[in-house]
Amino acid sequence: MVNLENEKNEFDEKDKLQESSQKQPDSHEAPKTEESVHKPHTREPVFEPTSEGLASDGEVFAGATREQAEASMTNAFFEEASDNKTTDKQDTVPPVPPVIPPTRSGGNSGGEPPKKNGGKHFLGYFLTGLIGVIVGGLIIFFAVSGLGDTDTNTSTGSKSTNTGKVEKVSYENSTDITKAVEKVQDAVVSVLNYQSANSLDGSTTSEEEASSGSGVVYKKSNGKAYVVTNNHVVEGANKLEVTFSNGKKSSAKLVGTDEWNDLAVLEISDEHVSTVAEFGNSDSLKVGETAIAIGSPLGTEFSGSVTEGIISGLNRAVPVDTNGDGQEDWEAEVIQTDAAINPGNSGGALINIQGQVIGINSMKISTENVEGIGFAIPSNTVEPIIEQLETNGEVTRPSLGVTLRDVDTIPEQQQKSILKLPDGIDYGAMVQQVVNGSAADKAGLKQYDVIVEMDGQKVTNSMTLRQILYNNDVEIGQKMNIKYYRDGKKQSTTITLEAAKSTQQ
Repeated sequence: MVNLENEKNEFDEKDKLQESSQKQPDSHEAPKTEESVHKPHTREPVFEPTSEGLASDGEVFAGATREQAEASMTNAFFEEASDNKTTDKQDTVPPVPPVIPPTRSGGNSGGEPPKKNGGKHFLGYFLTGLIGVIVGGLIIFFAVSGLGDTDTNTSTGSKSTNTGKVEKVSYENSTDITKAVEKVQDAVVSVLNYQSANSLDGSTTSEEEASSGSGVVYKKSNGKAYVVTNNHVVEGANKLEVTFSNGKKSSAKLVGTDEWNDLAVLEISDEHVSTVAEFGNSDSLKVGETAIAIGSPLGTEFSGSVTEGIISGLNRAVPVDTNGDGQEDWEAEVIQTDAAINPGNSGGALINIQGQVIGINSMKISTENVEGIGFAIPSNTVEPIIEQLETNGEVTRPSLGVTLRDVDTIPEQQQKSILKLPDGIDYGAMVQQVVNGSAADKAGLKQYDVIVEMDGQKVTNSMTLRQILYNNDVEIGQKMNIKYYRDGKKQSTTITLEAAKSTQQ
């Protein structure tokens, strides 16, 4: 152990000897440099101690102050103090015992050297901590790797390579909806309706786009492709044109229409057809399942637009005015959805999560206080109709051979005086005219007969009669029992259905 007090006295005596041996400089002598002048009473702060303060023989370096010498004897202390950022004054004499680094279990007292088992404890703690860090790192690594393996999406903004270059990484977000849309989107087309337009002076005519809608390519065969759309999309057209999702166009030929179910079939070249839609089973739909509408709302500018919602209702009966006279002529059985359907979406596809066409978008309720009520013709209704249109150009339906009028549109006084209906009978379909030689004529029906029942089903008006007559299960040549009132008496007859030759029932 070094005794710094004795050491300090030794330095003080050497300082006195040096002072007495030095002479005062003459005025004519050259001035001495700062290094050669020793100022024993001036203590300047020492920022960094020299490597040593004593020469090899134990003598003080020329120009070294006492503080520097003391610092050289306690070099280890200042290095340790510098590491610990001590706040002691720089001219304070350091403590005698050398500073010993603390162990994890605490510092030693009295300047005694640390015990040997302290090093073993330290090594044990170090190894334990190192193993903990390694194990923790491995756990985090595998956890992050596991998350990366289960994520179906690839996403990073950029990554650095060993060369220092930053490469952009793409992001792919694939969901069931995007997969369903990709499967059928290219099969949905825009349908343009061109009609004749006269010049201002009436001297020339030209064909201009009158309206537009959507369609679905459902078949491709022998260089031709077939598109299903709505009847009201192609009605009154002089020329029809189809625009594909890639912007290419093809002229279209009208194959046939069905005004009652608002369907039409077009024939085009298959030159630009890349995708054909697949029909699904609309009878298996459930309320609440995903529904996706694809079409061209507001024209070709927004072609291929996709909206998503759910099936809001099934087997909805929506009254339809087919001839534009303001009277409801037909009650369409449709699918209700809240997927946005706008003008131009008509004829487009309503698909399920599998990308199958479950309906042809047809109409919506559009009022200020209604939002999200659209309708589509079920695929199971569409398929047999477009098959007939493609083959025959029309849908052949059974017919009675009469024209009808709803009883509830006839004044009550006339119901009593002319029709002679009994009390409580204020419904039914009145026979307004019978076609000569028709099925009704052969069955004995006459003008002013009021049909109230057909095939065991109640007939409330002409709309319900058509629904019974045009049911897919009813066939031409089938016999059907009819009950009716004539002159106040209820009667019945059996009629053999024939093919319709006009819009008459």
